[in-house]
Amino acid sequence: MSVRPAAPASALAAASVPAAASACADSSVAACEPLPVLGSDVLVPLVTGGEVTYAALDYAASAPALRRVWDDIAAYAPYYGSVHRGAGYLSQLSTDLFENSRKDVAAFLGCREDDQVVFTRSTTDSLNLLAAVAPRGTEVFVFETEHHASLLPWEQREDLAVRYLSAPRSPRQAVETLEQALVGRAGGPALVCVTGASNVTGELWPVRELAAAAHAHGARIVLDAAQLAPHHPVDIAEADVDWVAFSGHKLYAPFGAGVLAGRADWLREARPYLAGGGASRKVARRDDGGVDVEWHTTAARHEAGSPNVIGVYAIASACKALTEAGFEGLVARERQLIEKVRAGLAEVPEVRVLSLFGDDAPRVGVLSFVVEGWNSSHFAAALSAEYGIGVRDGLFCAHPLVRTLLDSEPDEPGECGAPEAAPGERALNAIRVSFGAGTPDEHVERFVGAVKELVRDGARWSYRTEDGRCVPDRG
Repeated sequence: MSVRPAAPASALAAASVPAAASACADSSVAACEPLPVLGSDVLVPLVTGGEVTYAALDYAASAPALRRVWDDIAAYAPYYGSVHRGAGYLSQLSTDLFENSRKDVAAFLGCREDDQVVFTRSTTDSLNLLAAVAPRGTEVFVFETEHHASLLPWEQREDLAVRYLSAPRSPRQAVETLEQALVGRAGGPALVCVTGASNVTGELWPVRELAAAAHAHGARIVLDAAQLAPHHPVDIAEADVDWVAFSGHKLYAPFGAGVLAGRADWLREARPYLAGGGASRKVARRDDGGVDVEWHTTAARHEAGSPNVIGVYAIASACKALTEAGFEGLVARERQLIEKVRAGLAEVPEVRVLSLFGDDAPRVGVLSFVVEGWNSSHFAAALSAEYGIGVRDGLFCAHPLVRTLLDSEPDEPGECGAPEAAPGERALNAIRVSFGAGTPDEHVERFVGAVKELVRDGARWSYRTEDGRCVPDRG
C-alpha cells in the first residue's frame, strides 16, 4: 500500500501477517492447514447440557472473517478518516488506502487495463447497478437456477427485455440452451447473467464456454462470482467475461462491501447509480434556476456518498490473503473436505444430495440435501441445538432452482417445519452445508457423525415452530 505519510504506512504494514495467512502456500496439500478465522474458538451451549466449539458450516451465507483481515482492519482503525478531497493527514492516508484497495482488487480479478472496479454494498447491489446502467432495450438472458441477486434486478426496469432460461441438467446443456436462446435475436445490446458456482448445489458452471457463446452472438456476460471467488481464482481476462460481481462477506471479509468490475463503457455512459457528492465533478447554477452537473467518468461516477472505507480495505486484505495462501493448496484441501462430506452422506440411504449436473460434477464446498422422514428445518435445528453445528435450511434465495430440484419430494411431517408456502404451493425446503478455507476437519467430521446419529436415533429434544422457525421447545 502506498501512502503519503510515512508513520501510518509503517504501522499499517505491520498488520499484514502473510505467514499466518499462508498455511498452504509453501507446503504439501496433506500438510495444508485451515486459514485462521475469527470465531474458531467460540463455545455454544447445547440443549442437552454442556458446551461445544461452534462448527460454522454456513460459509455460503457469510464466511467468517480471516484473522489476517481483522488484524489489518484493527491496524488501520486509528488512522480512519474521510476519503477524497480532505487536506488532513488521516484523510490523505485513507484516500490512498481506498484507491490502492481498488488496485488490489483489480489484480486479484485479473482485470484488463481499461476495466473499472466499482465498490458497492454487495453482489446484489453490484448486479442492480449493472441493471441500472444497461442500455435501453437490452435483452437479458438469465437461467432460472440463479440466486435472486442475479435473477431479479433486471425486472426493475421496464425497458429491458428479460428472458429466463430453463434449468439445464449438464454443463453442455447449459451452453446449448444459451446458444439456442441467442440464435436469431434481433440485434442490439444483450447481456447474459450466470453464476460461477451454484449457491445451492455448489456445482461449477461452464463460464468460459458460456462467455464464448454469448460473445459469438454479440452479447455480453456478467459473472456472479459470490460463491466462486472465495473458493477458486477468478480471472476476468482468462474467463473472457465482461463483468464480475462478488461480496466481501463471502470472501472472509466483514462489513457490507461488494465489487462490480469490468467493462467501463456502460458504466461511463449511463446516469450515475446514485446522485450526490463524489459522483459529480462540477455543479453550477443555471440562469433558469436549475443546475448543470458534470459527472465523473471514472468508477467514482457510481460511488456517490461517503464510501465504506473499512469494508473496501477488508475486501482488498482478503484478496491479498487468499492470493498469498495459494489457491492451488486451498482448492485441493477443500476437495478433500468435499469428498469427506459426500462419502459420509452416501452412507446414509435416507439422505439425497441435490444436484443439477450429477454426482461427478466439480463443485465448491457447498452441498444441499434432504433427509427422508424429516422436515429440513427440524433437522437443521437439531444439528444446531444438539451438536453445535450451524447450517442453513430453506430455499436459499434461489426459489425456482430449489423447487425444481425438490419437485418430486414427498411432504415430510417432521416435528416442526418451515414457514407456510404461498397459496397453491407445497412447503419445500432443504438443508445446506457449506465450508471453505477456514474449516477444520473436525467440523465436517462432527457434521457427518451428527447426520448419521440423527437419522439412526432421532432427535433427543422436542422442537416447535416459532415465528416460522423450528426451535427447541424449552417450555
